[in-house]
Formats: sequence, C-alpha cells, structure tokens
Amino acid sequence: MAGWTRRWATAVAVTLGLAGPAAAFDIDDWASVVSEAKGETVYFNAWGGAANINAYIAWTGEQMKARYGVDVVHVKLDDTARAVASVLAEKSAGKDADGSVDLIWINGENFAAMKRQGLLFTPGWATRLPNWAYVDHEAKPTVLTDFTVPTEGLESPWGGAKLVFFYDKARTPTAELPKSAKDLVDWAQTHPGRFSYPQPPDFIGSSFLKQVLIELVADRSKLLKPVNEATFQQDVAPLFAYLDQLTPNLWRKGKAYPQNYPDMKQKLADGELDIIFAFNPAEASAAIANGELQDTVRSFVFPGGTLGNTHFVAIPYNANAKAGALLLADFLISPEAQLRKQNTQFWGDPTVLAMAKLPDADRAAFAALDLGVATLRPDQLGPALDEPHPDWMTRIETEWIRRYGAAN
Repeated sequence: MAGWTRRWATAVAVTLGLAGPAAAFDIDDWASVVSEAKGETVYFNAWGGAANINAYIAWTGEQMKARYGVDVVHVKLDDTARAVASVLAEKSAGKDADGSVDLIWINGENFAAMKRQGLLFTPGWATRLPNWAYVDHEAKPTVLTDFTVPTEGLESPWGGAKLVFFYDKARTPTAELPKSAKDLVDWAQTHPGRFSYPQPPDFIGSSFLKQVLIELVADRSKLLKPVNEATFQQDVAPLFAYLDQLTPNLWRKGKAYPQNYPDMKQKLADGELDIIFAFNPAEASAAIANGELQDTVRSFVFPGGTLGNTHFVAIPYNANAKAGALLLADFLISPEAQLRKQNTQFWGDPTVLAMAKLPDADRAAFAALDLGVATLRPDQLGPALDEPHPDWMTRIETEWIRRYGAAN
C-alpha cells in the first residue's frame, strides 16, 4: 500500500491530469501545495443566484487571501453546465493546461459528464486533503457516490442537501399540508395557483420532477441504473400523467414558471405562492434571519421521504491554479468554514463533517449553533430518497421541455 501511495503521489506531482507542464508540488507534502498556491488566482465557477451564498463565497476568498496569499474569483453561473462546456471546449481545442476554470461547484449529471469525458483532475485527490479526516464518509454514503456514480476522490464534498417544503402557517393551516406527491396534486386542485416549481432544466425544478418520479415509478431499482430507452416512456408515464393533472392548477396555470428558487422564495413572501421547496433544511430559517421571509414560515417534509444528496467541488484536469484549487477545496471542508456555512446567519447549508471526528472545541461550536425556528431536527427530516442515476435527470428534463416548455 505504501508503494502504491508513493507511485500515486509521483503521478500527481508529475502529470496533474492528462497533459501540461510538471507541477512544483506534491499533494502528499501539503507544505509544497501551500507554497505553490501562493500568488495564484483560483477561478471558482459556482452558482451565483443567491446573495447569502455569494457572500459566503466572498468570505472564503477573503480568508484564502489573508491566510495563503491566494486570490479567489467567483465566476457566477446560472447553470453549472456552462463551466463544463468551457472545459470540454478547451479539451477539444487541445488546451490541456492553463485552463480557464480552476474549481467548480458541481454534482449529479455534470459530475458524471465530466468524469465520463476525462475532464477531471486525477483520481483520489479529494480523499488526500488534510481536512478529509473530518468528513463523515462512513454515515453519509452520498459523500462517496454522486447520483449513484462513484466519486473516486474526483470531487470533494462541500455540503449536504435534503428536499424540504416551506409554508407560512399564518396563511396555510398545518393540518392541510400534503404528505406525499399524490397529496400535493390534490392540494393544488383545492388551492389552484398557489404552488409551482422552477422550469427545468433549473436544478430545483428538475429535483421536484425526480421527487415525483421516485414516489410514483413502478420499480425504484430502475432509477439506480442508466435509462433503458426501451422502457423509458413506460417508466415515466406515471410522472407525466401526474404533471398533466398538476399543471392546470399551478401558478399562472403552468403558462409561466418561477425563474429559480430565490424567485419562489420571493413569491412566498409576497403571498403569491403558499408552498415552496428548497434543497436546504435550514433555508427557511436563514431567510427569516435575513428578513426575506416572515417569521411565521415553517418547514415540512413528506413522511415517506424526500430527495437527499451531497454537493461537491471538482478541479478540471487542465486547471491553471491546481495548487490553489486544492487549498481552497481543503479550506471549504475545514471545521471553521463548515461551521460558518451551517450557521443560518450566513447560509445554513448542512455540514459534511462527522461530529465525532472533530476536536472538542469545534464539536461544541456546532452543538451551540442556533439553526433557527423553521429548521427541522434531523429526526424530523424523514428518510432520504436516493438520487436517480444522472441519466434520468437529463432524459426527464428533455421530455418535460418537449411536453410543456413550448407553452412558456
């Protein structure tokens, strides 16, 4: 094993991906990574659609500059696929070094696409980061698989996610809340125009489609494998029959859709929608703390389970600032950065760290966090439903657009 480690480290130090100049650092010698990173600029391609997340990324940039002399530029994306396309275009043009993307906030089908096309930095780097020692990869299987695809250390976990619904108890009686996707379509018929979802391929909108598909598909085991084209239409028939029933009762009768989650959140605040959802159990509390939602907003889940996953950061194979990207990825899973991220005053995104692995002071700091009045406790969140293979997301988005997109 030790020999393999030395050979692996040598490969990292020499090749750092597919091609390009030899690197001046060895990932097993973290001091050399820190030294090489000084003065680098890391172009961090990450979703830029939420002010609190943008502020958190700005804070990480300030910390990286002050501690390590590394500049972080947040390249704000509306769709992660844009960054993936940039790396693919560079590979097609033979630009195997000095790439424009150094770190990507990623998961799901975008990770699968980059892995399949050889666009990712060398396997195993994520599990060799110093702060990997704190990551809860034993109890959180989605840290090691991304939408059923093994991560193989090609991406580093950054935060947890669980689909959670929100409502304003001042307007919507708790007793009326739906307890499943089937209940939701009945609720929408009774309360037309008071529910909607972002139009796919928006990630949150597509996640709603997956939630419904998981609940209604005849054989859930099929979702853990790539789509079988021969049975696809039969497999998704319950989903689209459901949507045919739901769509006329959506906000604006399904002729328009909220732009994204922040737009849904604003519509809840303005009284246009009565039920919305997000992939962060603390999102409602964070929005209350930031003055974006009324303090009467609360969270709920379906007792049978809601979608759960982990989101990650990945380094392209041709990143220009690989050392800086490694250093930033490691800082993002440090107890300090994870603590701030889980604090609803800053973001409220769940940690990927195992409390039992942390030093006493850090464990106490996490325990002392006030997660907010609208945040469900772990025992209230219900089962986490496995993400389908990324193939399904791509196919149901395409089918949704074919059926409903032309009307918008």
